[in-house]
Amino acid sequence: MAENSGSPRGTNGEGMTSSTIVMSDRNLPRANTMPGGTKNGEEPQFSTGTQYLDRSKTEKRRQNNPRTDPAVHLFDDKISDKRKLKMLNRIATVKDDGTVEVQVPSDIERAALDFKLEYPVAETVDEVPLEANDIPYVPPLQIVILIVGTRGDVQPFVAIGKRLQDYGHRVRLATHANFKDFVLTAGLEFYPLGGDPKVLAEYMVKNKGFLPSSPSEIPIQRKQIKEIIFSLLPACKDPDLDTGIPFKVDAIIANPPAYGHTHVAEALKVPIHIFFTMPWTPTSEFPHPLSRVKQPAGYRLSYQIVDSMIWLGIRDMINEFRKKKLKLRPVTYLSGAQGSSADIPYGYIWSPHLVPKPKDWGPMIDVVGFCFLDLASNYQPPESLVKWIEAGEKPIYVGFGSLPVEEPEKMTNIIVEALEITGQRGIINKGWGGLGNLTEPKDYVYLLDNVPHDWLFLQCKAVVHHGGAGTTAAGLKAACPTTIVPFFGDQPFWGERVHARGLGPVPIPVDQFTLPKLVDAIKFMLKSEVKQRAIELAKAMESEDGVTGAVKAFLKHLCRKPPAEPPRTSPSAFTNPFLEK
Repeated sequence: MAENSGSPRGTNGEGMTSSTIVMSDRNLPRANTMPGGTKNGEEPQFSTGTQYLDRSKTEKRRQNNPRTDPAVHLFDDKISDKRKLKMLNRIATVKDDGTVEVQVPSDIERAALDFKLEYPVAETVDEVPLEANDIPYVPPLQIVILIVGTRGDVQPFVAIGKRLQDYGHRVRLATHANFKDFVLTAGLEFYPLGGDPKVLAEYMVKNKGFLPSSPSEIPIQRKQIKEIIFSLLPACKDPDLDTGIPFKVDAIIANPPAYGHTHVAEALKVPIHIFFTMPWTPTSEFPHPLSRVKQPAGYRLSYQIVDSMIWLGIRDMINEFRKKKLKLRPVTYLSGAQGSSADIPYGYIWSPHLVPKPKDWGPMIDVVGFCFLDLASNYQPPESLVKWIEAGEKPIYVGFGSLPVEEPEKMTNIIVEALEITGQRGIINKGWGGLGNLTEPKDYVYLLDNVPHDWLFLQCKAVVHHGGAGTTAAGLKAACPTTIVPFFGDQPFWGERVHARGLGPVPIPVDQFTLPKLVDAIKFMLKSEVKQRAIELAKAMESEDGVTGAVKAFLKHLCRKPPAEPPRTSPSAFTNPFLEK
């Protein structure tokens, strides 16, 4: 889920990491979905074979495991959408900020919220670290990484892909076309996915990442999602568009906003490993980042509620994809948490020193650490920036990466005035939001475009940003006290985690961004004890290597079940007659 910047060539673009929730005009009258997939019911294999129009294992599992929790009927196609909406309305309300508020009715017993059948709770957290020389050997594979989002969502996977190449694997990173140069420059193969990340980002900022503000936006967003879904299969089996070199996937890595990722894995009968920068697996320790839950008893339920809203919004597109492109039966029963079943490994890209792995996550789930792509070592900063930094005290960084700002001039004035009031120097990243249009230059303000965060943040005393996972990670790694101004999605979650650790003030939602709040936030970050806590966390993170952790987790789970036949070691054309036109 990630660094920051505004363009494919810029450095750290911050991601949507979260998920786009769109509304299906046939399904939920108000809203719905976020990127995600379904449970993959097939046993992981390396080879493809003839597909049969059989009921998916996902569907079988749900039928064979009747549930008593209050959300089970949300996935029952025998129940009308109208009834499902009544159930949802009883326990969930979509707020103006785009989050789902979950209220656990008093007449629902605690036992009814038990998710043991679907999400087995581990008695002990499986945390057996692998040393570098313990990474299991896997013969060379052709691996596709399916990533939907902005620059911040793509960047961690570029780092992971490069490391997989170091171990002899062929890696294709499939993402949006405007990141082609970024991917190719890193030495990875590229394949374009549908969808425009700038359109997605503007939609989510405007609608708080969740609901369309008007019915006219529904077709636009659904078109984006459909383009993404229907571009996944070619990304896994078609030759390189530039070179014509054949490609036939042996294993898939994806993030949940890839939508149909688990369905493609089911059709091709290849293993899939899902990585994400925000919690997507039910836990009793905290609610879904896109929800608000006051009662701890409803934390796990919040994941099922969010999942049901996803499914009700995208099921028509998913089933069209399954029938027309994958030659699979439509899915009627879907699992919770978009593929977080016992048979699909999940890896979370954040530091366990910031958010420890929940005790009820089992051995198929790993918290691998933040994944950084080294950009600082090859970066040559402009001479004017270096001279400005050296001319005074370390500055405070303020920037919102690739997120559009509704009133950039107003926000710029607030930032400049807050710096003046607190007597601080500041660097403002203009980004996609168009910040930094000053009526007259200020000697205590430097305006810049895209600079690698792993270089820039080391020059700063504190940072103010939107709270995407990658930018948050970069700031904490540089031992910077952090103020998060969340726009949507998982950003409030990271703001709360930073504040809970005493590394920054209470998050300031972007629509509450005012001069007094920013002044108070800067004063908070300047406290010596806050800086000391930031230094301590940065030191703890020094021992982490999220990229290696992600590769270890991927290969570890890949080796848990032997392939049906030896993996291929050379490119080969895809010849499945059920999937060829």
